[in-house]
Amino acid sequence: MKTISLLLCFFLSIISVSAQGNSSEGFFETSDHIKIKYKVSGKGEACIYVPGGPGQGYPSFELMGGNNLEKNMKMIYMDQRGSGGSAQAENYHLDKMIQDIEELRQHMKLNRVFLLAHSFGGIIAVNYAKKYPQYTKGLILANVTLHFLNDESLKEQIQYGNELLHIPAKDISKDSLQSEIAKVSSLMRKKRIGYKFLTDDIETIKQMDKIDSLHPRIIDFGMAVITKPKEYPEYYTDYTLLTKDIRVPVLIITGKKDKAVGTKHYQTFQFPNQKVASIDGGHLLYYEKNIQFINNVWNFVNHHR
Repeated sequence: MKTISLLLCFFLSIISVSAQGNSSEGFFETSDHIKIKYKVSGKGEACIYVPGGPGQGYPSFELMGGNNLEKNMKMIYMDQRGSGGSAQAENYHLDKMIQDIEELRQHMKLNRVFLLAHSFGGIIAVNYAKKYPQYTKGLILANVTLHFLNDESLKEQIQYGNELLHIPAKDISKDSLQSEIAKVSSLMRKKRIGYKFLTDDIETIKQMDKIDSLHPRIIDFGMAVITKPKEYPEYYTDYTLLTKDIRVPVLIITGKKDKAVGTKHYQTFQFPNQKVASIDGGHLLYYEKNIQFINNVWNFVNHHR
């Protein structure tokens, strides 16, 4: 990964829109002049939400139950550069994504923060904690991957997809995993069951699609990661190897039926100070198992405030 050479400077808040209660939203401009959309709501310990995707905007998490955290926490939702309502950029490298979080923290004049990451966002959050442990009060890793498209998760997805499609199991070579998951995913979409990697309930997907339709977003960051793996190899690195060196408190929330990142992927994490909350559900626990999700986060934050 490239060494960060960006010098921190003061930040310009270009829009500030007041809302009801303790909520506000707007944009700030990074030191390389990218406008980042963010929203602050709630009271309590400050927590920055790091979306998954790659490139998913924050509204689907916020409006599908994540905002229940606001009763006891100050939630700071952020659209990454090239995602959601934030601006496009020429540079989507991991060091820039980490720096955007750090600049938002400084822009808000926060001392130490919790980071709550979902799915692909775990890669960004864990690398932030590695670089800035002094500003990281704790990590909350909800259904995260720390090794994007790793072999074991792909094998589990292929096996699960074949079971749904009633295709006999077969041995697949390492070199064939990418082509095989593409084939299985295509067949699942044709049968209108592609959502099964995320959830068993199609109504959850309909709700997510509804929210996304009401909050138009760009997907440049996600497209860059997916279509240019040779240009952005850092997003395909195995960061489970990094976990043993990250000593901040960590809450791992995993779904027993999560086929999006795999049901066993979290077992490769080796944080010295980690707690695991295993919930009977899929990839979108913050919505489908909201009460359990919220209580686990609150208990962790209260313990490490």
